[in-house]
Amino acid sequence: MSDDDLTDFQHNTFTYAGKTRTIFRRGRGPAVIVMAEFPGISPEVFDFARRVSASGCTAVVPHLYGNPGRDPSPAAHGRAAALANVVGQIGPICVSREFVVFATGRTSPVVHWLRALAEHEHRRCGGPGVGAVGMCFTGGFALAMAVDDRLVAPVMSQPGLPLALTARQKCSIDLSPADLARVKQRCAEGLSVMGLRFRGDRRSPAERFDFLREQLGDAFTAIELDDADANPNAVLSPHSVLTEHLIDEPGQPTRAALDRVLDFLRERLLIDFPTGR
Repeated sequence: MSDDDLTDFQHNTFTYAGKTRTIFRRGRGPAVIVMAEFPGISPEVFDFARRVSASGCTAVVPHLYGNPGRDPSPAAHGRAAALANVVGQIGPICVSREFVVFATGRTSPVVHWLRALAEHEHRRCGGPGVGAVGMCFTGGFALAMAVDDRLVAPVMSQPGLPLALTARQKCSIDLSPADLARVKQRCAEGLSVMGLRFRGDRRSPAERFDFLREQLGDAFTAIELDDADANPNAVLSPHSVLTEHLIDEPGQPTRAALDRVLDFLRERLLIDFPTGR
């Protein structure tokens, strides 16, 4: 895959609390905030956003870090350039006050900006609420956004924070106790949460999904795939269910997982939504 020129996306900005970021928007209908995995919004993430827009929703992709549209694989720019791209993102993210990478029991401050974006897009797009899909580094952000009643369809694909280095980090998600309590309250009131991972993925460990089952109960739908289901041509070990490790063919487990995510979004966002909007 080569770099994505993004010509089919609208390029806009959104400002909250003095922070302005570029957002890429495509489609019509209720909004779904699509948040990229590390090291940035790859062509595969934009392809997922295109599927969201094709399903009848507005895909809204905020630029949180990285180089939008850049293919991070060594095949695109060479191994040295791919490594430099990754290294160039790690340092700023780890020292940024907006992202909580290692700590447990904390919500990343950037989530406040994302909640404001979701509120803005709900007013703009209408519908019963907003969806959010977080991947890897941003996986837990989708859950943290669900403290707001407007967020009605949170999806965590291979949630990767906090980094799973210790037993405590593995058995947690990047949410403060107050935010987790609010999400649990909403789950008791009917909110559903979806999560996806590969069973052998140490970056999004099994203990994290066990924790989510314990905290959210039946409101948490876990889709766990065998490592053998992942695209064997991917560079890294099985991790990115909806992007790098997707085998986009009917009958493939990863394609079935993708279809379940799109169905989840449609079922919660397109209820009684007027056609032709």
